[in-house]
Amino acid sequence: MPVEPELLDLLACPVHGESLRETDKGLACPRGHEYPVIDGVPVFLDERPQTIGIAEHSLRAAKAGAHDDPYFLGTIGIADHERAELSRQLKSAPESGVDPVISLLVGATNGIAYKHLIGTLQDYPIPDIRLPAGNGAILLDIGCNWGRWSIAAARKGYRTIGIDPSLGAVLAAKRLAAKMGLPCRFVVGDARFLPLRPQSVDVVFSYSVIQHFSREDASSAIREVGRVLRQGGRSLIQMPTVFGLRCLYHQARRGFTDGNGFDVRYWTIPALRDLFGKCVGPTSFSVDCFFGIGLQASDLHMMPLPLKVIIGASEALRKTSRWLPQLRYVADSVYVESVKP
Repeated sequence: MPVEPELLDLLACPVHGESLRETDKGLACPRGHEYPVIDGVPVFLDERPQTIGIAEHSLRAAKAGAHDDPYFLGTIGIADHERAELSRQLKSAPESGVDPVISLLVGATNGIAYKHLIGTLQDYPIPDIRLPAGNGAILLDIGCNWGRWSIAAARKGYRTIGIDPSLGAVLAAKRLAAKMGLPCRFVVGDARFLPLRPQSVDVVFSYSVIQHFSREDASSAIREVGRVLRQGGRSLIQMPTVFGLRCLYHQARRGFTDGNGFDVRYWTIPALRDLFGKCVGPTSFSVDCFFGIGLQASDLHMMPLPLKVIIGASEALRKTSRWLPQLRYVADSVYVESVKP
């Protein structure tokens, strides 16, 4: 399946920024870099060290092409017994039901509060994205996984491009967007080397992704955000804070070290202001939630009573922060909003 022309016009080689053309093998740039395309999804990964191990699995699987794993379950980071059970479900699941891949991924993407829904999901937890109406603007969703925020943005009028290193998750996102009839397009790639032309998107969004990067990798990703944003465009990116109650608990458990691998890194508001200000532009903050990361009021109907109480308290504090902005310093999760001059 070829890459959609509208998407192809926005893409560029993530190594040198060259334009791309379609070939029998996928996409190629004038300098000889080639990228496979799986079911219309370009895979922009290479041999550089990755931020997460599933990227390496995605790269190998994409190069291998068609095989006996059409859902690319080996690229979504699950155990062997989970893969076997998921394979069985995919063979027997009715098309009208919830995608079994998404049902399995919901805990990893949405947070520990959604653990009880793993494998039993009855509806898709599509959140309310805190952006104005899109009116056809192009939005890049960094770390889209199975596409919940991409779909939330598309519902609000954005033309969405989702990027993630997990081929299997991106293909699930593509299936869901097609089922819902929404204008979402997806690529597999690395947030530190975005496969997009300079000044090609209007909005960049990311949730619960860049928080897992090392300080160096986070800086690289935010520089890329500034590069691909059009003048006057803005970014809205969720990040965890140092002084949030739940964040302090997790930091204490690991001895207040900075973390390794895909561990969450916690940031101070001044450090975030400095990073985003230098890489994107003038920066402001708003509260995402308290008592954890990923708690969405739009998902209250999916939660047991104790979690409903916690989400209710978080929402009350979030609304209070609008007239008491000092609360953002003790929120567990904040949105960092920057505008490119």
